[in-house]
Amino acid sequence: MPMPGGGGAAAAAARRPPSGEAVAAAAAVPRDEEQQEEEGEEDLRDGGVPFFVNRGGLPVDEPTWERMWRHVGRIHPEGERVAQRIRGAADLPKIPIPSVPAFQPSTPIPERLEAVQRYIRELQYNHTGTQFFEIKKSRPLTGLMDLAKEMTKEALPIKCLEAVILGIYLTNNMTTLDRFPISFKTHFSGNYFRHIVLGVNFGGRYGALGISRREELMYKAPVFRTLSELIFDFEEAYRRCWHTLKKVKLGHCVSHDPHSVEQIEWKHSILDLDKLTREDFRKELERHARDMRLKIGKGTGPPSPTKDRKKDVSSPQRGQASPHRRNSRGDRRPSGEKKPPDSKAMPDLNGYQIRV
Repeated sequence: MPMPGGGGAAAAAARRPPSGEAVAAAAAVPRDEEQQEEEGEEDLRDGGVPFFVNRGGLPVDEPTWERMWRHVGRIHPEGERVAQRIRGAADLPKIPIPSVPAFQPSTPIPERLEAVQRYIRELQYNHTGTQFFEIKKSRPLTGLMDLAKEMTKEALPIKCLEAVILGIYLTNNMTTLDRFPISFKTHFSGNYFRHIVLGVNFGGRYGALGISRREELMYKAPVFRTLSELIFDFEEAYRRCWHTLKKVKLGHCVSHDPHSVEQIEWKHSILDLDKLTREDFRKELERHARDMRLKIGKGTGPPSPTKDRKKDVSSPQRGQASPHRRNSRGDRRPSGEKKPPDSKAMPDLNGYQIRV
């Protein structure tokens, strides 16, 4: 069977979701949680267990390809039989390639968002346990947009972080739409789970774009009057999946300039629900929403530096406060004092748990 890359039609195996509720069981030992979060790698785990990332680009090299199939054999309820059945098939069905949405200038923003979400959903969720596109959160926006363009070319299944980058890329021309990352950390059956979506704000109404195994944990139409209403809706969706929301991380608005060399601010506000009352949680969410409005309304900081203005970044003005330096530890707004690291239960390698 051919390896993915160079068109995306070879993604049949990657698009075939595992039956039942599976939990990844990888051989790697996870590093310290706080260390991973500081390095922007908290999304590289699934239920406390690492999943693999294709770091060699496309087409996928042979070692990564074989490792993916071995991992599928470990995490799928049918074990190695499903991998043997797919790889041994002589005539796998051809996978249609979704068309990147194109819009007329008169197309309303809500309709555009629905089309973008439909495209993300048509790519399908990646159930293989191997992420095909390596996303480094510290990369400048221009590099992430180049990667998003490659995603549309290859049309491979994606995970939630890839969907956020793709959502930014596909909404760059919607200049009246504010976009910002929203990360969730939840707890279920002794394990912690992480998820991320792209929050949006149009005309004072909040919504979200993304992808998940659960329909209720990705797309939200821009109908919520406040940011807190949107987050509470996600919290209720998690509750229906028997997950307890533990932490929410909110970033600032992402530039619409695809050539910006700024980094995305992923964690401007870090809200620990164990340290906040319900009312305090709501107030912190609305404070973050107000901060975003003020930043946009006042146009604080210099314009987004682009590739053509890289030399200007090192000018004497660098010492002044600028948006691309706001993501330092001192500028984040965690709720309360730093919480001691949670004790992490080892995953049950023989059982399966609900993943979202």
